[in-house]
Amino acid sequence: MSGRLRVAAAIIGLCSILAAPQAEAQERVLRLGYLFSQSSQLGAGAERFASEVAKRTGGGFRIELYPNGTVGGEVETAEELRQGHLDIAFITSAPFSGIIPEFGVFDIPFLFRDARHAHAVFDGPIGQDYLRKFQQKGLVALAWGENGMRHITNGKRAVTGPEDLKGLSMRVPQSDIMLAGFRAFGVKAEPLAFPALYGALQSGRFDGQENPIAVITASHFEKVQTHLTLSGHVYSWAAMIMSKSAWEALGPAEQKAFVEAAKAAGQVSREVAGRAETEGVEALRKAGMSVVASVDRAAFERSLQATTAEFSKTFGAETIRQIKSVR
Repeated sequence: MSGRLRVAAAIIGLCSILAAPQAEAQERVLRLGYLFSQSSQLGAGAERFASEVAKRTGGGFRIELYPNGTVGGEVETAEELRQGHLDIAFITSAPFSGIIPEFGVFDIPFLFRDARHAHAVFDGPIGQDYLRKFQQKGLVALAWGENGMRHITNGKRAVTGPEDLKGLSMRVPQSDIMLAGFRAFGVKAEPLAFPALYGALQSGRFDGQENPIAVITASHFEKVQTHLTLSGHVYSWAAMIMSKSAWEALGPAEQKAFVEAAKAAGQVSREVAGRAETEGVEALRKAGMSVVASVDRAAFERSLQATTAEFSKTFGAETIRQIKSVR
């Protein structure tokens, strides 16, 4: 090799050494936490978000996923986001009525006719207005996702109407509105963080609980519950949320990429939750659960009349009317 070639080779080698750490430094790592397992609707959405962010930013970001409540329950996760200790989370509706009171309106039992009605609300002007409300707590909501229509399980008896719930002890999320609703049905309802729920059902601390089918199947509640009622009493939304500090560290093009990735993630979570409404129910039936396919919705609504009047005072009768009237 000539002297000139040796010099060129040395320069190329030196450039490679210098470039390697620089290339590594260009990839920024952000942490994303969520409550359920990787096989859940949130898990599917989180996986899609990570892959979409990597693709849309040309590998500029790597999203590390922390499933199964690794960073704590959702109340704790929201606080970690608010303080900037966590970058991103895919969080369900459960804690937000206690964090941003206006969100409690969506926890009113039997507010939504079905998931299609809920999608129309959240994808329309009402939903976009509420997406901006996260800013009140220093959070940036990128897009809506889905936890699913919530259904009742218990280990005591079949539930077809509100009278069947009387006397049952049930875990409900940390939502004052859902607590009030179930107590109006005569339920001994108490809140409990989700990570402790399986053990509480197994020990008999609670007779029952309520969650979307995707959560029931992913959490294997069929092992500790015998009755499933497809009540669809509450639509549980989810949202991909960033801490303000993580969001503001992004450039405009990166912010756009993250929003588009979040929209894709939200759609995947809806698809998984939707499939669970059919495939999951059949799997639970095959696993030995007895299934009540429909409930006396009118009877439930009648038993809620006094409580509904209080909800109208709290959130405004016109707000509730607008949500119910969306087609």
